[in-house]
Amino acid sequence: MELWQKLIRESVHTVDHLVEQFNMDRKTAEDLDEFFQARINPYYLSLIRYPGDPIWLQCIPDKVELEDFTAIDDPLMEDAMSPVPNITHRYPDRALFLVTSQCGIYCRFCTRKRKVGDYEKISMKGLESAFDYLEEHAEIRDVILSGGDPLMLTDTMLEKILKRLRTIKHIEIIRLGTRMPVVLPQRITQKLCNVIKKYHPIYVNTHFNHPWEVTPESTEACEMLANAGVPVGNQMVIMKDINDDPAVVKELMQKLLKIRVRPYYMYMADETKGANHFRTSIETGMKIVEALRGHTSGLAIPHFVIDAPGGGGKIPLLPNYVLHMDEEKIILRNYKNEVYSYKNYADKNNPDGFGSKKKKKAQAAKKSVPKKKTEVLVLDEVES
Repeated sequence: MELWQKLIRESVHTVDHLVEQFNMDRKTAEDLDEFFQARINPYYLSLIRYPGDPIWLQCIPDKVELEDFTAIDDPLMEDAMSPVPNITHRYPDRALFLVTSQCGIYCRFCTRKRKVGDYEKISMKGLESAFDYLEEHAEIRDVILSGGDPLMLTDTMLEKILKRLRTIKHIEIIRLGTRMPVVLPQRITQKLCNVIKKYHPIYVNTHFNHPWEVTPESTEACEMLANAGVPVGNQMVIMKDINDDPAVVKELMQKLLKIRVRPYYMYMADETKGANHFRTSIETGMKIVEALRGHTSGLAIPHFVIDAPGGGGKIPLLPNYVLHMDEEKIILRNYKNEVYSYKNYADKNNPDGFGSKKKKKAQAAKKSVPKKKTEVLVLDEVES
């Protein structure tokens, strides 16, 4: 048994564990376990500094979850866009492939609670129909392995999936959506990296939410992936009392670049059942973006998006840097609130813009007609 598997086995996972470890009321622990079970492995548990800190909030069940049932089970309508088991096909050229229901920890803000935790919720029997679907749809060039967490699979099982995907000629890119480098970095081994290297190009998107998650262990895991030729990106969710502070996010993004993880997305929290207590205002997200833009490297600035409820996909949000725009110019403000004008030139998308023949003729005609004020002055001179 590998170290990461041993740590999974030693996780806080049962009602008895919650009662003993966190002095939780048994009835509350039972209700929470029925709603969405816990899994907190010893490594991630060791990152907690005090009760209620940003690590605690992400993984320790809270009775407030039981008071929040206003959201639907599947806010992003993934199941409605699932043509066969284990596949969600929302965007034209890419598909989500769910390969396991298990995770290294069960995040309390999880948007896929309906599928995570129970081995029967994502069926391994559905893999064959998923492969058939991917083979039949030549428009799919990019496949994202998710779940659960695909790195909960053994190296052998993961390689079987990667090898099969690489027999499908139109699939160019494989991505692994995994939180393991953050919550159980012991899973990233040289053996795993050697498997991944055989099936490039493979990208990893991971999920750091707070600077405290950047540890010597997670640093080693991310650098091991980078050294294996795997580009690693980060997807962060803005959450109340965890990272809803511009200084915290800036620190996290800068630390990620140091360990060769590129900030990719910064999400508004989904409208997820049992997790709305994590949600912040959109203005908070805008404030964070403004605190990054111009104040740190562009490499450190993720795309700020809302994953639209109802399956609308990711929609980018930006603070309003455009003060005015017409066919001739755009008026902009920068990160210091200084104002600048930039000429808008003519092309096929803006035929009447600055520099167009039509515009030049109009400007020439305008110059050839004497101004009214000039005419009055000339008349005055004649009369005098």
